[in-house]
Amino acid sequence: MTASSRNDFWRAFIRGVDKLSTLAGFVAAGMIVLAVGITCQMIWVRFVLNQSTVWQTEMVIYLMVAATLIGLPYVQKLRGHVNVDLVPIMLSPGARKALAWLVCLLVLLVAGIMTFYGFEFWHIAWARGWKSDTVWGVRLWIPYLAMPVGFGLLALQYFADLVALATGADKPFGLDEKIEL
Repeated sequence: MTASSRNDFWRAFIRGVDKLSTLAGFVAAGMIVLAVGITCQMIWVRFVLNQSTVWQTEMVIYLMVAATLIGLPYVQKLRGHVNVDLVPIMLSPGARKALAWLVCLLVLLVAGIMTFYGFEFWHIAWARGWKSDTVWGVRLWIPYLAMPVGFGLLALQYFADLVALATGADKPFGLDEKIEL
Protein backbone atom coordinates (compact mmCIF):
# COMPACT_ATOMS: atom_id res chain seq x y z
CA MET A 1 0.00 0.00 0.00
CA THR A 2 1.47 3.32 -1.03
CA ALA A 3 1.59 6.40 1.17
CA SER A 4 -0.95 8.12 -1.05
CA SER A 5 -3.45 5.25 -0.82
CA ARG A 6 -2.95 5.09 2.97
CA ASN A 7 -3.71 8.80 3.21
CA ASP A 8 -6.78 8.33 1.01
CA PHE A 9 -7.94 5.49 3.26
CA TRP A 10 -7.56 7.56 6.43
CA ARG A 11 -9.25 10.59 4.85
CA ALA A 12 -12.17 8.37 3.86
CA PHE A 13 -12.23 6.91 7.38
CA ILE A 14 -12.33 10.37 8.95
CA ARG A 15 -15.11 11.44 6.55
CA GLY A 16 -17.09 8.28 7.34
CA VAL A 17 -16.81 8.82 11.09
CA ASP A 18 -17.73 12.47 10.55
CA LYS A 19 -20.92 11.42 8.76
CA LEU A 20 -21.73 8.83 11.43
CA SER A 21 -21.25 11.44 14.18
CA THR A 22 -23.48 13.87 12.27
CA LEU A 23 -26.16 11.18 11.96
CA ALA A 24 -25.90 10.56 15.71
CA GLY A 25 -26.37 14.29 16.27
CA PHE A 26 -29.52 14.34 14.15
CA VAL A 27 -30.88 11.28 15.98
CA ALA A 28 -30.17 12.97 19.33
CA ALA A 29 -31.87 16.18 18.17
CA GLY A 30 -34.88 14.14 17.04
CA MET A 31 -35.06 12.52 20.46
CA ILE A 32 -35.10 15.93 22.12
CA VAL A 33 -37.88 17.16 19.79
CA LEU A 34 -39.86 13.98 20.50
CA ALA A 35 -39.37 14.45 24.26
CA VAL A 36 -40.67 18.03 24.02
CA GLY A 37 -43.70 16.84 22.04
CA ILE A 38 -44.44 14.12 24.58
CA THR A 39 -44.10 16.64 27.40
CA CYS A 40 -46.64 18.92 25.70
CA GLN A 41 -48.99 15.97 25.20
CA MET A 42 -48.58 15.01 28.86
CA ILE A 43 -49.45 18.55 29.99
CA TRP A 44 -52.53 18.53 27.76
CA VAL A 45 -53.71 15.15 29.06
CA ARG A 46 -53.12 16.03 32.72
CA PHE A 47 -54.29 19.60 32.98
CA VAL A 48 -56.76 20.06 30.13
CA LEU A 49 -58.36 16.63 29.91
CA ASN A 50 -57.83 15.97 33.65
CA GLN A 51 -56.66 12.41 33.03
CA SER A 52 -53.71 10.52 34.42
CA THR A 53 -50.57 9.77 32.44
CA VAL A 54 -48.85 6.42 32.45
CA TRP A 55 -45.81 6.37 30.20
CA GLN A 56 -44.96 9.96 29.34
CA THR A 57 -42.65 10.95 32.21
CA GLU A 58 -40.61 7.77 31.93
CA MET A 59 -40.36 8.08 28.14
CA VAL A 60 -39.19 11.70 28.35
CA ILE A 61 -36.48 10.75 30.86
CA TYR A 62 -35.23 7.88 28.69
CA LEU A 63 -35.27 10.04 25.57
CA MET A 64 -33.31 12.88 27.19
CA VAL A 65 -30.67 10.54 28.63
CA ALA A 66 -30.36 8.70 25.30
CA ALA A 67 -30.12 12.00 23.42
CA THR A 68 -27.31 13.09 25.72
CA LEU A 69 -25.35 9.86 25.21
CA ILE A 70 -25.96 9.45 21.49
CA GLY A 71 -25.19 13.13 20.90
CA LEU A 72 -21.70 12.84 22.43
CA PRO A 73 -19.81 12.11 19.18
CA TYR A 74 -21.52 14.96 17.33
CA VAL A 75 -20.62 17.44 20.05
CA GLN A 76 -17.02 16.19 19.95
CA LYS A 77 -16.95 16.49 16.16
CA LEU A 78 -17.96 20.14 16.53
CA ARG A 79 -15.53 20.62 19.46
CA GLY A 80 -18.53 21.73 21.50
CA HIS A 81 -17.57 20.21 24.85
CA VAL A 82 -16.43 22.52 27.62
CA ASN A 83 -12.93 23.54 26.68
CA VAL A 84 -10.23 25.58 28.37
CA ASP A 85 -8.15 27.07 25.56
CA LEU A 86 -5.79 28.92 27.89
CA VAL A 87 -3.54 25.92 28.62
CA PRO A 88 -3.04 24.84 24.96
CA ILE A 89 -2.47 28.46 23.91
CA MET A 90 0.23 28.87 26.56
CA LEU A 91 2.11 25.78 25.35
CA SER A 92 4.65 25.56 22.56
CA PRO A 93 3.42 23.82 19.37
CA GLY A 94 5.19 20.58 20.31
CA ALA A 95 3.81 20.53 23.84
CA ARG A 96 0.36 21.42 22.48
CA LYS A 97 0.50 18.42 20.16
CA ALA A 98 1.62 16.13 23.01
CA LEU A 99 -1.22 17.41 25.19
CA ALA A 100 -3.73 16.83 22.38
CA TRP A 101 -2.50 13.25 22.00
CA LEU A 102 -2.66 12.67 25.76
CA VAL A 103 -6.18 14.06 26.04
CA CYS A 104 -7.43 12.04 23.06
CA LEU A 105 -5.86 8.83 24.35
CA LEU A 106 -7.25 9.31 27.86
CA VAL A 107 -10.76 10.07 26.61
CA LEU A 108 -10.52 7.14 24.21
CA LEU A 109 -9.60 4.91 27.15
CA VAL A 110 -12.49 6.18 29.31
CA ALA A 111 -14.96 5.95 26.41
CA GLY A 112 -13.76 2.41 25.72
CA ILE A 113 -14.27 1.40 29.35
CA MET A 114 -17.73 2.98 29.39
CA THR A 115 -18.59 1.19 26.14
CA PHE A 116 -17.49 -2.16 27.56
CA TYR A 117 -19.38 -1.83 30.83
CA GLY A 118 -22.37 -0.19 29.13
CA PHE A 119 -22.57 -3.17 26.77
CA GLU A 120 -22.27 -5.56 29.69
CA PHE A 121 -25.07 -3.73 31.55
CA TRP A 122 -27.25 -3.69 28.43
CA HIS A 123 -26.65 -7.40 27.84
CA ILE A 124 -27.55 -8.35 31.41
CA ALA A 125 -30.81 -6.36 31.15
CA TRP A 126 -31.59 -8.03 27.82
CA ALA A 127 -30.67 -11.58 28.88
CA ARG A 128 -32.57 -11.40 32.18
CA GLY A 129 -35.59 -9.62 30.73
CA TRP A 130 -35.41 -6.70 33.14
CA LYS A 131 -38.38 -4.33 33.13
CA SER A 132 -38.92 -1.03 34.88
CA ASP A 133 -40.91 -1.10 38.11
CA THR A 134 -43.56 1.22 36.73
CA VAL A 135 -47.05 0.72 35.34
CA TRP A 136 -45.63 1.00 31.84
CA GLY A 137 -43.00 -1.74 32.52
CA VAL A 138 -40.47 -0.85 29.83
CA ARG A 139 -38.03 -3.57 28.84
CA LEU A 140 -34.89 -1.89 30.15
CA TRP A 141 -32.54 -3.18 27.47
CA ILE A 142 -34.10 -0.63 25.11
CA PRO A 143 -33.09 2.54 27.00
CA TYR A 144 -29.86 0.94 28.26
CA LEU A 145 -28.71 0.44 24.66
CA ALA A 146 -27.92 4.17 24.50
CA MET A 147 -24.90 3.65 26.79
CA PRO A 148 -22.76 1.35 24.64
CA VAL A 149 -23.93 3.02 21.41
CA GLY A 150 -23.22 6.56 22.62
CA PHE A 151 -19.87 5.84 24.22
CA GLY A 152 -18.86 3.52 21.36
CA LEU A 153 -19.52 6.27 18.83
CA LEU A 154 -17.65 8.75 21.05
CA ALA A 155 -14.65 6.38 21.13
CA LEU A 156 -14.82 6.08 17.35
CA GLN A 157 -14.91 9.88 17.00
CA TYR A 158 -11.87 10.25 19.27
CA PHE A 159 -10.03 7.60 17.29
CA ALA A 160 -10.80 9.58 14.13
CA ASP A 161 -9.51 12.70 15.93
CA LEU A 162 -6.27 10.86 16.70
CA VAL A 163 -5.97 9.80 13.07
CA ALA A 164 -6.56 13.41 12.01
CA LEU A 165 -3.79 14.55 14.36
CA ALA A 166 -1.42 11.84 13.14
CA THR A 167 -2.01 12.56 9.46
CA GLY A 168 -1.99 16.34 9.85
CA ALA A 169 -5.63 16.64 8.77
CA ASP A 170 -6.34 18.53 12.01
CA LYS A 171 -4.30 20.76 14.27
CA PRO A 172 -4.01 20.13 18.01
CA PHE A 173 -7.08 21.69 19.66
CA GLY A 174 -7.84 23.27 16.28
CA LEU A 175 -5.26 25.99 17.01
CA ASP A 176 -2.68 27.39 14.62
CA GLU A 177 0.95 26.84 15.57
CA LYS A 178 1.47 30.61 15.64
CA ILE A 179 -1.12 31.21 18.38
CA GLU A 180 0.59 31.89 21.69
CA LEU A 181 0.12 34.21 24.63
